[in-house]
Amino acid sequence: MDPLSTFLTIIVGLLLRFGIPIALTAVVIYLLKRLDEHWQADARRELIVAPMAHNTGCWDVKNCSPEQRKKCSAYSHPETPCWQQYRDKRGYLQEQCLGCDVFRQAPVPVSA
Repeated sequence: MDPLSTFLTIIVGLLLRFGIPIALTAVVIYLLKRLDEHWQADARRELIVAPMAHNTGCWDVKNCSPEQRKKCSAYSHPETPCWQQYRDKRGYLQEQCLGCDVFRQAPVPVSA
């Protein structure tokens, strides 16, 4: 066997050994990036279409009486979501807020 054919055999062997796995990895990375972009676009569409209007107060949804509204700290601060008014001293939400429709249908904050 001459040196040129030996050299070409080694090069072809290296390409098969390393080139194919590297190419397959690059294809998988590309497909995963496309899938991630698709999921992020779906999440953005859901944030635009699905959420309830942020200005809707829980007192409107729950049909609170005027007496209840006067006692309610969330009603006196309509610019803040109602569940933020009812956090405890450690910052945890009250149990009643976690199951409330107003809280569950609120838009998820998007970080800029």
